[in-house]
Amino acid sequence: MSTVVPVVLAGARGHGRRHLDTIHGLQQRGLVRLVGICELAPLAPHEIPDGLGAPAQSADLGALLDATGARIAVICTPIPTHTDLALAAAERGVHLLLEKPPAPSYAEFRRLCDGIAAAGVACQIGFQSLGSLALPAIRKLIAEGAVGEVAGVGAAGAWARDEAYFRRVPWAGKRRLNGVDVVDGVLTNPLAHAVATALAVLGTTRADDVTGIETELLRANDIESDDTSCVRVRTPRGPVTVAATLCAERPGEPYVMVHGDRGRITFWYKQDRVLLQRADHGPEETEYGRTGLLENLLAHLTTGEEPLVPPAATGAFMRVVEAVRQAPDPVALPAGTWRFLPAENRRAVRGVDGLVAACADTLALYSELGAPWAAPNEVST
Repeated sequence: MSTVVPVVLAGARGHGRRHLDTIHGLQQRGLVRLVGICELAPLAPHEIPDGLGAPAQSADLGALLDATGARIAVICTPIPTHTDLALAAAERGVHLLLEKPPAPSYAEFRRLCDGIAAAGVACQIGFQSLGSLALPAIRKLIAEGAVGEVAGVGAAGAWARDEAYFRRVPWAGKRRLNGVDVVDGVLTNPLAHAVATALAVLGTTRADDVTGIETELLRANDIESDDTSCVRVRTPRGPVTVAATLCAERPGEPYVMVHGDRGRITFWYKQDRVLLQRADHGPEETEYGRTGLLENLLAHLTTGEEPLVPPAATGAFMRVVEAVRQAPDPVALPAGTWRFLPAENRRAVRGVDGLVAACADTLALYSELGAPWAAPNEVST
């Protein structure tokens, strides 16, 4: 393989713009060359960052890969399209960076994994937080007994999304669209990193690490999917409880918390920041660097470096996606439990910020903490 790797980007608008910027940075360093953009409507010249030239454009990913000779495809398209597009690339021997969630169902995930394995290509799933250098450092602290015996891991995500967020694309806020699974819930898409990172901290990322799942799915917004939910994943190393909302009163940084019998570790994964609190020691805070997932994939292809997020490392996360997919439709929160904020054009659930934090702190679900609007949890094994 030549030093400069030709890359095609499928899905260059919306979140895909971040991938476009990443490719731009790597191209400036002489590591890649953007040779194609796959979009239903071609990008106008002003939408392509200076320095990327005039890459070929097409709505047909397979034809674009054939025409450009790309060696890597970055796929950031609607969730239901992930598997087919990824396999179209894999069948051509093209390596992949596939945006999360990798698939909308476990069956589609298995089809994806089987196709990638048969093609013999490398695939990286786009959980950027799993490129944080904090993760191996936290796992080392746990292994060394820094916080004693670990009882479990909690995660909290209190975010805010306005009405326009749920109207930005046809599949936003949908569980299914035109008979096809989408599963665009708070746990499976916007705060999917909280789930994946909590599982990774405990070292329970593979599908067979999951022994049971409990979900509580709710919504304040007028959508099909959930926007205020919690999940508890049972693993041989302890429970992983994640609580998340897109209806926070005061949005904050999401975090993962490791509970030990002699201390705890808090990881603000978007900031790569770790706080270690333990008995007989003062608090220790450390900021870490991060390895970009596309750069890591390039290193795998050129020097044999191990991919940070191969599909198998998202198997446990996909078990959560499947539990959410199979759960009953989310329960609409009763009138009076949320309020509309006109200045921000969004809904905020009363008291949800503290409740989300309490779930992460106690490893309990909403209903177990006495939330009057939380339905009994759904159990999936």
